[in-house]
Amino acid sequence: MRLVTVAGPPSSGKTSVIIKTIEELRRKGLAVGVVKFDCLSAQDEDFYTSHSIPVRTGLSGGLCPDHFFVSNIEEAIRWAQEQNFDILITESAGLCNRCSPHIKDVLALCVIDNLSGINTPKKIGPMLKLADIVVITKGDIVSQAEREVFAYRVRQVNPRGIIVHINGVTGQGSFYLAKLLKQTSAVGTLHGATLRFTMPGALCSYCLGERKIGDDRQIGVSKLVSFRGR
Repeated sequence: MRLVTVAGPPSSGKTSVIIKTIEELRRKGLAVGVVKFDCLSAQDEDFYTSHSIPVRTGLSGGLCPDHFFVSNIEEAIRWAQEQNFDILITESAGLCNRCSPHIKDVLALCVIDNLSGINTPKKIGPMLKLADIVVITKGDIVSQAEREVFAYRVRQVNPRGIIVHINGVTGQGSFYLAKLLKQTSAVGTLHGATLRFTMPGALCSYCLGERKIGDDRQIGVSKLVSFRGR
């Protein structure tokens, strides 16, 4: 079974891209399932179900979605293997632009859209910088010049990634992405696998439930900004 991790900012078009790509993969006779990782709610499951795509959803609630992903990815693999999928696609929220649910030797995608602004690629962390494939959406809404500038900014952040332009409404470009996914290597188990980047720092007082503000309330991991001397 092949595994693909997909991440990207909210409303960038991840679900639409995945659905259109799965439609192409099905035409090739492949069985594909999806596991959606999110924080508070995930209406995307309804979209997958309406397209008869097997899906499971995990909500992290008050936990960091990245840590939640890593803690549950092996169980997701077991579920997919029980279903005899040829490909499992995991979709992660990417809410803080720091999310990094990418694993070494596992195909990694980042979905980002042209409407987010030309400086957005520089504001996104390892989920863009370390992706094997960067999918750019909503190119039909902006000019050719804007598309080229945005793709150039993506290339500055991730020089080695393959850039694929996909229209999430019509599915244009999804045929090429499906071809890339079909060529990726199979995985057996993720036990002992290595993340491409460290998870966000955790276990500060606020991660543990503290609500009051003040230096005397801050323990564990913390980071302060100096506003003096400017």
